[in-house]
Amino acid sequence: MRFSAAGKVTYGVLEDRSVRACSGTPYRQLKMTGRRYDLEEVRLLVPCRPSKIVALGVNYRSHAAEMESRPPGEPLLFLKPPTAVIGPGENIVYPPMSARVDYEGELGVVIGRRARRITKEEAGHYILGYTCFNDVTARDLQAEDRQWTRAKGFDTFAPIGPCIETELDPSGLALETHLNGEIKQQASTADLIFAVDILVSFISHVMTLLPGDVIATGTPGGIGPMQPGDTVEVSIENIGTLKNCVVRA
Repeated sequence: MRFSAAGKVTYGVLEDRSVRACSGTPYRQLKMTGRRYDLEEVRLLVPCRPSKIVALGVNYRSHAAEMESRPPGEPLLFLKPPTAVIGPGENIVYPPMSARVDYEGELGVVIGRRARRITKEEAGHYILGYTCFNDVTARDLQAEDRQWTRAKGFDTFAPIGPCIETELDPSGLALETHLNGEIKQQASTADLIFAVDILVSFISHVMTLLPGDVIATGTPGGIGPMQPGDTVEVSIENIGTLKNCVVRA
C-alpha cells in the first residue's frame, strides 16, 4: 500500500493491523526500513499512480444481460485519464452537467513491468497485483455522447484502493458493491467474459503498458445511480474494501 505518516509519503506492506514502511518502489526494489505503524496512524493513499487506466466495457455476462447487449467478440477498450484518480476515503464529486452518476465496482489489475506485445501465458510476469476499482460513470452523458470519454473522465471518477494484493489468483474472486450499506452488486470474477491474462495480452498488442498502469476489468450486473451524501463501497475477496463518499461540486 501507499500511505502518509509523520509528514512523509511512502510505500508499505500491510501485516495484520500494522504497516511496515518501505523504501523504494514496488516496480523496482522495495526494502523494509524497520519502521512500523499501526493502521490507525496512517492515511491510506491511492496505491499506484497510473499513466493511464485501460477500462473494459461489457466484460461480465451479467452486465451484458442487464444492458441487453450482445457480449463483444473482442475486449471493448476505453481510457480513463490519470486526473480522474482518487484514493480510499476521498470524495467522488458529482459534476453539475450530469443528472445521473453511477457506481461500477470492478477488479483492478496493476501492471508491474513494461509490457508490449506479450502472450497471455506471459501475462502473470507483468502483473504487480490486484486492487479494487470504481468506474464512476455519468450515465446520462454516456448515452448522450454515444462515446465514453466525457462520461468516464471527470475528475474523481476513478477511485482505486485500498491496497495492491500481490499474491492472488484473480479467476474466482467474490466482488460486492454496497451503497449506503445496501448490497447492489454481487458477482464472481469467474463471470468475466475475457479473463485477466487475455486482457493484459490483448491490451499490450494495442498500447504499451507501463509500471503502475491499471486495467479496470469491467463491472458485473447491478449498476445504479448515486447521489450526493451517499457512501459507496467496493469489496473484493482477499483484497479489501474501497470506500468513498459522493459530494456536490
